[in-house]
Amino acid sequence: MKKRVVSMLLAGVVSCMALAACGGGTSSGGASSAAAEATTAAAEASAAASEAAPADTAATEEAPAAEGMDALIAAAQEEGELVVYGSCEEAYLQAACENFQELYGINVTYQRLSTGEVQAKIEEEAGNPSADVWFGGTTDPYNEAARDGLLEPYEAENAVNLIDDMYRDADGNWYGIYKGILGFMVNTEELERLGIDAPQDWQDLLDPKYEGLIWLSNYNTAGTAKLVINTMIQKYGHDEGIQYLVDLDKNIQVYTKSGSGPSKNVGTGECVVGIGFLHDGITQIVDNGYDNVGLVIPSTGTSFEVGATAIFKGCAHPNAAKLWIEYALSPECVERAAENESYQFLVLSNAAQPEAAAEYGLDPNNVMDYDFEDAKANTSTYVEEVMAALDGGDDRFQTE
Repeated sequence: MKKRVVSMLLAGVVSCMALAACGGGTSSGGASSAAAEATTAAAEASAAASEAAPADTAATEEAPAAEGMDALIAAAQEEGELVVYGSCEEAYLQAACENFQELYGINVTYQRLSTGEVQAKIEEEAGNPSADVWFGGTTDPYNEAARDGLLEPYEAENAVNLIDDMYRDADGNWYGIYKGILGFMVNTEELERLGIDAPQDWQDLLDPKYEGLIWLSNYNTAGTAKLVINTMIQKYGHDEGIQYLVDLDKNIQVYTKSGSGPSKNVGTGECVVGIGFLHDGITQIVDNGYDNVGLVIPSTGTSFEVGATAIFKGCAHPNAAKLWIEYALSPECVERAAENESYQFLVLSNAAQPEAAAEYGLDPNNVMDYDFEDAKANTSTYVEEVMAALDGGDDRFQTE
């Protein structure tokens, strides 16, 4: 609670600075006056924070110093625009963007695209991106974009609140904002009707009794599906992992364009077993009222995504993009997830975890070691190899 009080006070300081910078207009004298007022506010808030939590000085040390952020805010407001490609769910993307616009007075345009679509788009634009920042979605495509020089490194002040260095790129190309657990979502009513038990592990999915009942996402378009490829190769070995996916294909009914696609069809019964992130299943239970959705964590282990955010190299609004990264690495942004149908585990020490994730038995630490470097180097090759082994795919692979 003490840390929360301190975080709220510091968040108030940043908000005050944003309002001060807005009030300064285009006059340099006004901006200086606003900065001075913000500095005074920072000092008062710091004293109040010490008073509120005298026995917990670590809380104030964890937060970045407010000094200097006013210059970035002013520069971002001078640009006045920000374009966001979001690969998280639409409701969370909208809420985050609208809140950023409200806080800083910067006009935000956003579009929801799968991670594979964003990756393909910025590769085609080759250093002249049509957006400024990327928000949400698993890091395998981010790592490939970083490898190809399409992301702009930035050392974020708020990165000090990440719970572990594994949740950021070492060179500052991307920063993690959440963690999602890969697993199975099942329609319990349909399984009962068919007289079939729910699969408990990866190998169970190969059983012929699940033929035509399983949905997965498209390896070409969804970061979730790319993670599935990497997970199988890391779990079973290269050749065995690809063979596993070939065998699994015999039971797949649909490959959806987006990673969350299977989860959205489990409650209705169109999909009986969906492979994807379990927080998407929680959304269907909590927000859409599908109490016939069951969640399964594979018994021999599973992997996880790190949902990220990054700046596109050559973007039109670099200061607004940097301010977005600072904002994305704050409770002000990430706590909006649980309020907007997204129940991933948060990777910031000063943010409140979504209660629903723990209520449904998800454990952020009960996952396999994931080799991000192998994924960075080889994901595109692995996708090509899997698709070649599947003879290029068929009409089950959705692109719309």
